[in-house]
Amino acid sequence: MTAAGTLYTVSAPSGAGKTSLVKALVERCENLQVSVSHTTRPIRPGETDGVNYHFVSEAEFSAMLGQAAFLEHARVFGNFYGTSQHWVEQQLAAGIDVILEIDWQGAEQVKHLLPQTRAIFILPPSRETLEQRLTNRGQDERSIIESRMAEAVQEMSHYIESDFLVVNQDFDTALAELGAIVTSQRLRTPRQAVHLTAMLDNLLN
Repeated sequence: MTAAGTLYTVSAPSGAGKTSLVKALVERCENLQVSVSHTTRPIRPGETDGVNYHFVSEAEFSAMLGQAAFLEHARVFGNFYGTSQHWVEQQLAAGIDVILEIDWQGAEQVKHLLPQTRAIFILPPSRETLEQRLTNRGQDERSIIESRMAEAVQEMSHYIESDFLVVNQDFDTALAELGAIVTSQRLRTPRQAVHLTAMLDNLLN
């Protein structure tokens, strides 16, 4: 018998370091995968279709919506994002932990459908740090950075809806804290009882 995996949502304002932290966490933890979302936004330099996102047209996205293919979906900065429900459920059933990198709206949808989901929110240490990180990317015009900063304040107000709150002031510290969250969930009694069935039988019978 295989214990079901844990589903995590990781949300953060743009520039808080969410993607880099999640990438490092997956490299550090075995049996942990990131869901590759579908999106209608244009592909950026250095990104690969099917790796960073499944890049689709709005018509394709609408067709998938009509088929109820998404566990959650949202419109962010004029683009649509969605998570394949079938893929996520397949991984969890196989005992694999799954991370969804989504905004607070998507996290709220997932939590409503799957209450056992563990929601993590990542915050920057200050607005100044957040703006500097967005600027240092060198990917966006100044007007877009200003728009993202304005949106960030509204997004960050939803931290209260998460189960865990991590501040990314120091990358290594934040990464260690994320790892601790995953470890703590794997050590929960219901999951351990399945993994340790033979040992428990030997100890108790």
